[in-house]
Amino acid sequence: MDFGSADSWGAAIYFWIIPLVLGDAIFPLVPSEMVVITGGALSADGRANIFLVLLLAAVASWIGDMVVFQLFRRRLSHSLDRWRWGRRVHRGIHEAIAKAGRTTTYGTIIGARFIPGGRLATSAAAGIASVSVRGFSLCAGLGAILWACWLGGLGYFTGSATRLPFWASSLIGVALGLLVGAAVGIIATRRRGNRSPVDEPPA
Repeated sequence: MDFGSADSWGAAIYFWIIPLVLGDAIFPLVPSEMVVITGGALSADGRANIFLVLLLAAVASWIGDMVVFQLFRRRLSHSLDRWRWGRRVHRGIHEAIAKAGRTTTYGTIIGARFIPGGRLATSAAAGIASVSVRGFSLCAGLGAILWACWLGGLGYFTGSATRLPFWASSLIGVALGLLVGAAVGIIATRRRGNRSPVDEPPA
C-alpha cells in the first residue's frame, strides 16, 4: 500500500474502519476517530463513498458497544483478570467509568461517546447497572449514527473547505475533533467524582 496515495487509501479505508472502531470499544487509544475522519476527507476528494463510510462506522460502533455491554452485564469481565494485560484493561475500564461519571441514563449512553473514553465507560457501567438490553441497544445505535455522522462529516467538511491533500484535511479534522472532545470532557467531568461508581460482585 502506498501511504501517500489517495487512491490506495480510498480502496483500503473500508477495511480499516471496522476493526479500528470495534477495537476502540475496549481500547480507547485505538485511533477510530482518525480513520472515520480520514474516510470523510477521502469522500470529499472523491476517493471514497461517504455513505458507506458512515454506515460501516456506525455499525462497527454499535457492535463494539453491545459486546462491552454484554460482557459486563453477564459478569464475564472477571475473565480479563486471568492475564496481566487483562487486569490493566479492567482497571482502565473502571478508571474510565469514574472519569465519565456515575449516571447510566439513556441520554448519557448516546452522548458520552463524544468524550474521550466515554464510550467504553458508559457501555461498561450500563452493563453493570443492568440497563435493559433493548434500551441500551437503541441508544447505542442512535449514538453510533450521530458519532459516525459527526466524525465523517468533520472529515468531509475539512476536505471540502481546505482542498488540501486528504491526509492534511484528516489531521485538521482530528485536531478539531480533539479540541471539541476535550472541551466537552472538561465540562462533563467537572462535577463528577474520581472514584469508580460501580463495584462488581466477586466472580
